[in-house]
Amino acid sequence: MDTNLLTFISETPPFDLLPEADRRLVVDSLEANHYHRKMTLFVQNTTVISHIVIVHQGRLEQTMTEEGEIVSRSTLNEKDIYGPLSLLFNNGFSLSTLRCLDDVVLLHLEKEIFLELCAKYEPFVRYFADRFSSKVIQQPYVEHLTRKSRSREDATGSFLLGKPVGSVVSRSYARCKPETSVRDAAKAITASGHDAVLVFDELGREVGIVTDHDLRDKVIVAERSPQEPVRGIMSAPLITIHEQAQLYEAMLTMMQHRIKQLGVTNETGICGLITEQEIFLAQGLTPIFLMHRVRDAQTIEELKAQQEKLPRLIKSLIDGGAKAEHLNSLITSMSDTILYKLVGLALQELGDPPARFAFLTLGSEGRKEQTLKTDQDNAIIFEDVSSGARHEVQAYFLRLGDKVCTWLNEVGFSFCQFDIMAKNPTWCQPLAQWQQYFNKWIHKAEGEDLLQASIFFDFRLGYGEQDLVDSLRSFLFRSLEEWGPFFRHLAQNALYSQHPLDFFGNFILQTRENKKKVLDLKGPMRLIVDFARIYGLQLKMPLTNTLDRIAAMQDLGALKAQEYDELHYAYSFLMHLRLAHQTSALCDERKPPSNDIDPKQLTNIERQALKEAFKRIKIAQDKIRLEFMSLPPG
Repeated sequence: MDTNLLTFISETPPFDLLPEADRRLVVDSLEANHYHRKMTLFVQNTTVISHIVIVHQGRLEQTMTEEGEIVSRSTLNEKDIYGPLSLLFNNGFSLSTLRCLDDVVLLHLEKEIFLELCAKYEPFVRYFADRFSSKVIQQPYVEHLTRKSRSREDATGSFLLGKPVGSVVSRSYARCKPETSVRDAAKAITASGHDAVLVFDELGREVGIVTDHDLRDKVIVAERSPQEPVRGIMSAPLITIHEQAQLYEAMLTMMQHRIKQLGVTNETGICGLITEQEIFLAQGLTPIFLMHRVRDAQTIEELKAQQEKLPRLIKSLIDGGAKAEHLNSLITSMSDTILYKLVGLALQELGDPPARFAFLTLGSEGRKEQTLKTDQDNAIIFEDVSSGARHEVQAYFLRLGDKVCTWLNEVGFSFCQFDIMAKNPTWCQPLAQWQQYFNKWIHKAEGEDLLQASIFFDFRLGYGEQDLVDSLRSFLFRSLEEWGPFFRHLAQNALYSQHPLDFFGNFILQTRENKKKVLDLKGPMRLIVDFARIYGLQLKMPLTNTLDRIAAMQDLGALKAQEYDELHYAYSFLMHLRLAHQTSALCDERKPPSNDIDPKQLTNIERQALKEAFKRIKIAQDKIRLEFMSLPPG
């Protein structure tokens, strides 16, 4: 730890507002870079900002031009910061041209860390919002931003300031009456997770707002009684904006009235509350912002609204070159967070559970490989209880499963067509019953048993007690040790699947109901998934993710480096193509996503890459055939 640098950061606003642990994290993450006098570091609307910069030594000139004319010029000195506005309001493109007036030393901080700090600490983000509102955003600057917002919205439909307010507004908000006490209003603000409560009269009309600022200045500083009604401290009238107005209008309205919150209206009246912080954090929609909103959601409708934003975010990340495994990780994190939230809400309604339990995710979600076309696969394990209590305990968990699965369906995760869900009594059982299931599937190993194994053996914890999950996995591995022929059955089942290329190297297409010939991407990927599962179980891996499994195979010497590279390439390419196809259907064509593609719509390079990926799959099939089909059938 560089103590001098820690002192510097601790004296640099707004990093001085952070707890010491986070300041140390910032210092550990900083990278010092030296630049010479007259060097141009950022070019307006051309340079992509991947980090913010803090001036450590020297001076820089910041200029912004419009149609060749300089409309804004300023100097950055020691401890000044550049980059946040570009990240948050210009799709990551530099809003200005930055040139060194001296030899300078700049400290680089990655944008992900900066955005995490913004999401975590309101005073930190408010510093930038206040600074931009009072000093940076002057009239020529605002005109430039709003022109950009309109032009980019027309071109891409995704620029932040051109988005409607309704796309980021918080639909949940605290409310009270004018006669509500200050104390109770403060409790409502705390419970809501926001920093304001809206005040409505007896006719349901909005009459004002009480903010954290009001509580500090008008109650604490003024030494007023917390028992006083809020009508004496509320700010009135409530300034509002329609949900169809654009975000730059909301930003300008806040600046004009020197406020930090706006009521949002639609045809029926107040429908939400938007804050300066939410506009600032939105940044045109980022994973950090989206997850922040999911964690703050209080209703099923809010969760659904955030889930519906995911395809557009995934598309923007694909366009930006994100890797398939990172996209899967984001989709999985979103699903996990929504599930965790829903189970928590259900427990609040149902009361404390009568026994310890684990809510499991299965299949693609259990492998952390969900795409944008997915349904539910889940189950509940609860601890073994006495035979007399079992019926009552199971009834509770079935109510829990029914509530959570129904909500998941409403949010956008459709019911499983095979009813593999926690609301099905078959899949809501005590640990001992699950052990019996696993034992049957392993020893009987017929068609349906192998299908169940392919779904249920890729399980992981979604909510609840990890030790129940660990106990079931330990039982699974012990049972497999005792009945080795099961692996032969798994291998044989995997080899039944048809390879996607024929003898001549041409695509084998499927005929759909509309007579259209298509290539199903899910089928070829399943071959790699099956391959990784067989070895994952044989090698007793607690891992469920396909790429994690084949990486572990290489580490354990079960897969050569070249074999690993080729399988990793094949799986990642197919997943990337699959996600790109699904986001295009959802965002561009406005139709449901699928796993089917028309090879004729691919470029020659894409078709060739697809064939190469399919050829790599043969590596997995040949390895399975060689190592498992020689085992006795049992």
